[in-house]
This record gives sequence, structure tokens and C-alpha cells, in this order.
Amino acid sequence: MTRWLCLIAVTLAAAPARAADWPEFRGPGGLGVYAGKPLVTEWGTDTNVTWKTALPGVGWSSPIAVAGKLFLTTAVPTTTAAGADYSLRALCVDQAKGTILWDIELFVEKTATVPQPHKKNSHASPTPVSDGQRVWVHFGHMGTACLDLDGKVVWKTQELSYHPLHGNGNSPILVDDTLVFACDGKEVTFLAALDINTGKVRWKTDRNANATMKFSFATCLLIEHAGKRVIVSPASNYCFGYDPKDGKELWRVKYPKPGWSLIAPPVYAHGLVFFSTGYMSQQLLAFKPDGSGDISANIAWASKRDAPNTPTPQVIGDELYMLSDSGFLTCLDAKTGKVHYAERLAGKAYSASPIVADGKMYFTSEDGVGQVIAVGKEFKALTRSELKEKTFATFVPVDGALYLRTESQLYRFDPK
Repeated sequence: MTRWLCLIAVTLAAAPARAADWPEFRGPGGLGVYAGKPLVTEWGTDTNVTWKTALPGVGWSSPIAVAGKLFLTTAVPTTTAAGADYSLRALCVDQAKGTILWDIELFVEKTATVPQPHKKNSHASPTPVSDGQRVWVHFGHMGTACLDLDGKVVWKTQELSYHPLHGNGNSPILVDDTLVFACDGKEVTFLAALDINTGKVRWKTDRNANATMKFSFATCLLIEHAGKRVIVSPASNYCFGYDPKDGKELWRVKYPKPGWSLIAPPVYAHGLVFFSTGYMSQQLLAFKPDGSGDISANIAWASKRDAPNTPTPQVIGDELYMLSDSGFLTCLDAKTGKVHYAERLAGKAYSASPIVADGKMYFTSEDGVGQVIAVGKEFKALTRSELKEKTFATFVPVDGALYLRTESQLYRFDPK
């Protein structure tokens, strides 16, 4: 209990002005930790449902929650014919009632000139981000936009165009007065920062990684290590550290074996960065982000068995939890990599990242099977839920309510 209270204190210190907000992918600071009122531990199409709202189009962006509103993106076919173009849109939903408050087209994606995304991706996968007054939405190579909370478009840009492979995936993060995201396409790979007020490119840094397969999708993470702020950005073959002020590369870590199509964001705890190296030879690495240049010698430990490709790892106290796409959950000592347990969760496959609340971890599988387990070195399954809808998005917990996006619906679950 003491450890859990300490974790809550750290999370609240990093939270925005409104403690009930969940303003970016995986919540305040990208930590995946909720410290509010108790949540439901069971849910379903007719279990603890407060409301459900049909969503237009298809998209796997997770909602964010700001000032009593939920914001998400979607892609709506412009016609019913095969090969239709897609209207890329931002949606706002009332948290209390589930009504769609506004639905705005920002870009149109021409199917004839843009490759189809991977079957596990969509035309609207990056999660929005907000500072509590504005919302930034990102569609990768198709463009980025800023809106106020009432849906007024502040700016739009398509300046950073590149050729993607399998679509777009990484979500933008706010770093001071910039919006930072990775552009790891088929031919070109770079990290970019846009001015949040104008959409103009503040800086753009090429990877210079010489990777055979360049495409990746991992969301960045801003950390403070040894008194220095660093943007951590995993990409094909290397994990990079950048200076937030100007995008200068500070260091890089080379993977023991080549890896690409990285999806899961990194996490940081105990002075270590943890991340998965992507497809073909995936493993979870832990390294100290000290020094400059090539710091591959700083790798503290590695775990090859059941490393994730898509779900984000989670550190709680001294334990690190990683969930493989096939549903194997492994609990390890975060400092040493020692395995405490490895158990198979219910559900066929996993893409959504877990969240943590009140000493529990929440999971949902691609086929809508939900599971709650107790935090700790011993595996203890608490509840299992059946939503029976295709689900790739990550939970959003806000002020005692649990929100979840499925293929066609947005749900709100509350304790009854």
C-alpha cells in the first residue's frame, strides 16, 4: 500500500491543472497510471454501461479526456464504392451524455496515391494530445492540425510529407511549446517538432541510421535523467535521445539484432529506459541513458521471451510488466530483468496498452476480452469481461468512469 501511495503521488505531481483530465496517449506524462475514483472491474455490452455511442468511420486512435469532453479521430470513406477516398476527421464527445458535440473534416486522403495501412492499423491511429485549452490531432504523412475545444480550427499543415509503409501509428507529444512526433517512413526517417501556435516546423532531425527496413511507429517519451531533459525515440535498428530545444541527437543505442516496425512507446523508471526492439528479433532492452554518441554499452539487461511488439510495457514500483501481442504477460524485476512470472491472459491477441488503477492492471484483447489482475510479483487474476467487439484502442479512465473505443462504438462504464 505504501508503494502504491508513492506511485500516486508521483503521478499527481506530473498531472495537468485538471486532475480529471487524460490529455494524451496513456494519460498524464504517458505513464498509463490513474489515481482517481474507483473504476469498474467488470464491463460488457450490457454490464456497467452508462452510455455507448456509435462512431462514424474507422480509427484506432484512443480518446483523450479534457474539460468534460472526449476527443478522438476517425477516417470516413467518402463513398460506398471500393477504393473510396477517406475523410480524416476529429470528433468531440460529451463525457457525461455520450453525444457527439462536433465532427470536423481536416484532410482528405486519396486512396489512389496512398498505400493501404496494415490490417492492424487504420487511417486514423495516432491519439490526439491537449494542453487543456487546445487539441492537436495528427494523421502522419497526411497532416497535423490544431483545434480549440469548441472545434474551431486554429491551423492545419501538410508540410511534412513522406511515403509511409503500413500507414501511420505514433502519437504526438507536447514538449514545451512544440508538438513532437516521429516520421519513420519507407524511405525517409526523421523526428520533427512543430510550433504549437502556428504549425511551423521548429526543427527536423534526420535519423541517419542506415536501417535496412526504415519504417517504424513508436511514440516518443520525454524524460528527465541526471538533470537533463531528453526526448527518447525508438526507431528501426536504434533508440535515439534528442535535445528538446533544437532536436540535436544526444545519443543512440544500437539493437543487438536489427529490428523495425517498432510500435510500443518506451518507458522510464529507476534511471533506466525500457523499450521493445520491434519485429523479427524482438526483445525488451533496459539501458541507462548516460553519456553521448553510441551508448550501446549501457544496456543493463535484455529479455527475449515474449517481448511485446504493440502493447506498451508498464513499470509499477520495482516490477516491469510486458505483454506480448499473443497475450503472454511477463512480470520482471525492473532493475535486473529477473522473471517473477509469465502467464497467458485470456483473449486471442493484444494491441491495446494496459493501464494501472488502485493496485490493479487493466487489459483488453483485440477480440474484446477484458481482464483485471492484481499488481505484484505473483500472478493473481481478479476479473474477466466479455465485450465481444474488435478493440485496439487503450482505456481512458476519468473521474471514476472508464471509456473504451471499439471498432464501431465508444463506451462509458461506471460502477453501479
